[in-house]
Amino acid sequence: MSIDSLDSGPGDSGSGEWPIARDVDARDLRCPLPLLRAKQALRDLASGEALRVRATDVGSVRDFQSFAELSGHRLLHQSEEAGVYTHILVKS
Repeated sequence: MSIDSLDSGPGDSGSGEWPIARDVDARDLRCPLPLLRAKQALRDLASGEALRVRATDVGSVRDFQSFAELSGHRLLHQSEEAGVYTHILVKS
């Protein structure tokens, strides 16, 4: 998956909107802390709920891609703006 890819949300006709159930601010945290914070937050979500994580560690892009592949959670979106990487995961 490349950065800036976006799938449509439930009932969405392509706008890419997905309701965020939880937001994690992992800016200024180094690997592996952004991913660890995301894992902790995912435990509290129900299946199908979305988690948004904001991080400044460039390695988080690869980390979240690998995590989604291995865990079965859906990596819905990744983007970068002004050095902040946004990842949206949907719990499986």
